[in-house]
Amino acid sequence: MQKENLAGPIDDMFIPAGRRLWRNGSFNIFWAGQTLSVVGDAFITIALPLLVLEATGSVAQMGIVTGIFGIGQVITGFFAGPLVDRLDRRKLMIFCDTLRMLLYLAIPLWWHFVGPQLWLIYVITALGACLGMIFQVAYITAVANLVDRDQLTEANGRLQATQAIAFVTGPIIAGLISGRFGPTTAISIDALSFGISALSLYFIHLRPAELAALPASEPGGRSQNFKQEFLAGISFLWRQPTLRAIAILLALLTILTSGTIDLFMFHLKHDLGQSDDIVGYVFGAASVGAIFSGLLASSIRRRFGFGVSWLGGFLVMSIALTLFSVSNNLWLIALFATCYSLGGSMASVVSVSLRQEITPDHLLGRVTSAFWTISLAPGPLGAAIFTALASYIGVSSVTLLTGGLCLLVVSSGFFLPVRQRHPERAASVFSTPQEKQTISP
Repeated sequence: MQKENLAGPIDDMFIPAGRRLWRNGSFNIFWAGQTLSVVGDAFITIALPLLVLEATGSVAQMGIVTGIFGIGQVITGFFAGPLVDRLDRRKLMIFCDTLRMLLYLAIPLWWHFVGPQLWLIYVITALGACLGMIFQVAYITAVANLVDRDQLTEANGRLQATQAIAFVTGPIIAGLISGRFGPTTAISIDALSFGISALSLYFIHLRPAELAALPASEPGGRSQNFKQEFLAGISFLWRQPTLRAIAILLALLTILTSGTIDLFMFHLKHDLGQSDDIVGYVFGAASVGAIFSGLLASSIRRRFGFGVSWLGGFLVMSIALTLFSVSNNLWLIALFATCYSLGGSMASVVSVSLRQEITPDHLLGRVTSAFWTISLAPGPLGAAIFTALASYIGVSSVTLLTGGLCLLVVSSGFFLPVRQRHPERAASVFSTPQEKQTISP
């Protein structure tokens, strides 16, 4: 019987990866659905902080909401991976999107019939973060189940580029709608976008997840409890020098940058006195950087290797954050925000692709949740500290401090395994013969 993959018969393997990707119907439906969904996500990125600022006038309260979101992600990270590896990934994503649609619709309905309630934002932010974390872990594994291994960077690049395009138009429209009809209307549109995402997922077909041929006593065995399964992801992650170094460096960068969007927005609204419309335009312009990174990530990694792509991306991001601190010119702020987005998105695309390449499918959910739990854990603390600090010494001083510290963190990466050109070739995937048999080099 002829072996087939998602792109077609095995003869299609002689067709370049990028061309095969255009023929992958399930990936293209997934791509379109998630792009439309991200337009809604762009709305919530602008509308929710504006709603908090409108209700409280406090940058510290904006930081608390960001911190609650981060805490929800970290807590969920402990069980998101085992859930994704145990359950039907497509059905799990549909379930998460449907619940998120209902949750976020509750905000405008409550505002309309009862009135503003900050506690409701806290609760929905926490629950939304939990569902979002599960969805994102499943999303990463879904891409690996939709395309072939040699298409991963190309696929992630396309997803990033079109999502960034959505983030160009999304914030602009969200700013206009928030300015004219209020942030709750923009949040309603975000809620409906989750429904669109769930509908698109109904029509895709994922490659069946690879099952590990491992005894329950071995790391990755499927009859382990949630704690053991999460630790199996940590164990795999820790045995990979490059992934381990990425997780540690990203944790340090997260504590420094998790409050950046709040600081950018507060600076524009409070310090410079700009309108909601202008906030949307600036954030929309910033997303142009992510578009270019998505389009160029695959080519840059092929030409210069992983180390230059990942470290270079975060180096650009750190420099942009530092320069933002010394400018009050709206055009320069938009330029620095664009460079910030370009650098961070570039590093994100190549990092996700490397993790998908190195990790066997039956462990990908657990490794992804372990990676994000480690790297995101410091975020809530960082958001709370630096937004609170900004209320005392100002946004410019805080961004100058965090930008300088980011430069130090990224510079240390040039002495770590992340500097390698092709870390995927040197990856020590498993330590036991049984585990080595579950993947092909």
